[in-house]
Amino acid sequence: MKRFIAALMVVLAIAGTAMAQNPEDRCRAIAQREYPNDAQMQRFVYNKQIDAYRYMATVTDADVKEIAVREYPEDFAMQKFTYDKQIAAKRYMGTVKDAQVKEIALREYPHDYGMQKFTYDKQLAAKNYMATVADAEVKKIALREYPNDFAMQKFTYDKQLSAKQYMTAMPNDRAKQQAIREYPYDYAMQKFTYDRLRR
Repeated sequence: MKRFIAALMVVLAIAGTAMAQNPEDRCRAIAQREYPNDAQMQRFVYNKQIDAYRYMATVTDADVKEIAVREYPEDFAMQKFTYDKQIAAKRYMGTVKDAQVKEIALREYPHDYGMQKFTYDKQLAAKNYMATVADAEVKKIALREYPNDFAMQKFTYDKQLSAKQYMTAMPNDRAKQQAIREYPYDYAMQKFTYDRLRR
């Protein structure tokens, strides 16, 4: 326990020193690290980093700022980029209408608004797609396998439908009959088995 406390004190001391360093020095260090032999690019990076530092000092959403700083503790420009992306996604997620799809996005990414938005859009498109599909039997397979994931339902539906169409086009030989017998409710596995038996 004493070793743990001692190690923690060392880490806090180092972190405290880094945080105490003034912003200009930190931005200069970033620029020198990125372009050690190019003074012009160092100036460009320094100006970009100091502008981003000043911007991050004015932001008001503490939750989103925490995400940005956690992801890029040593890069103010990336903090700014991440903050802007996350705040836009947070606003977007506040306007979405489909509660079922929103629940999926929040469950998968509770602490990342950007990924919530990406997941919401992907899941909503898949939900809308699944509402239009024509093959009820294949749809039932997809719903059974992934009752709470519209994107995986869509993937499964497309894969199973393609395999069903493939199996329908194959001659009714022994390989086909065996594949159907082994996997009566899974066209993808029928296709896999049929192809294996035909080799």
